Amino acid sequence: MLYKTRGIVLHTLAYNDKYTIIYMYTESFGRSTYLVTRSRGKKSMLTKALFMPLASLEMEVEHLNNRDLNRIREARLCYPITELFCNPIKNVLGLFLSEVLFRIIREREADARLFAYLYDSIRLLELTNKGIANFHIVFLLNLLHYLGIFPNEESYATDSYFDMMNGVFVCLRPSHDYYLDKEESAFFGRLLKIRFENMSLYSFSRKERVNVINHILDYYRLHLPEFPEIKSLSVMQSLFD
Repeated sequence: MLYKTRGIVLHTLAYNDKYTIIYMYTESFGRSTYLVTRSRGKKSMLTKALFMPLASLEMEVEHLNNRDLNRIREARLCYPITELFCNPIKNVLGLFLSEVLFRIIREREADARLFAYLYDSIRLLELTNKGIANFHIVFLLNLLHYLGIFPNEESYATDSYFDMMNGVFVCLRPSHDYYLDKEESAFFGRLLKIRFENMSLYSFSRKERVNVINHILDYYRLHLPEFPEIKSLSVMQSLFD
């Protein structure tokens, strides 16, 4: 049966000489996987350029819930994309964020709020240039809201520790090893107020930026099962050396 839906490209994988597997997060079906015929012809409706990481597509697809691989019949970009593919900073940020999303989004059910957040954020990445060095930090922190694991920022107090395992600021040092010290916790508490609207106002040193993203990924790793090391992290961090 044919359906129309929007989708965001998370990852592509060469299946053989003829086919490519496209992993997507769709508006109608959640995470879905599609088998696409490789074609270099100018008349092809499904060119390789459509399936770059984080591309947002309007599609007509075949979809059966009990099928692991479905087919895309037609696809086109939801909006023109040049910066995300051609700007070297935005391109690497896109590769990094698409890898993170590929690893954490597993649900094969629609989530309208999550899709809207991803769609709107990715479009902002294409359009904005203010504070772009902080975009991935804001994106990953805000994403915690939609995953249901955002820290309890109201628990913050001066000289507290951030208990990463329980997502809360506490007065006494936790008995486990997954916490930030008082200085790091104060920094993290201020960081939780960062938004896309004010990200250009935040300035970080190289060391601070590395520590921030590592703490965020550690937090993801503590709260999401089987969250692996992100291979593109080192490439992304080298942008800001």
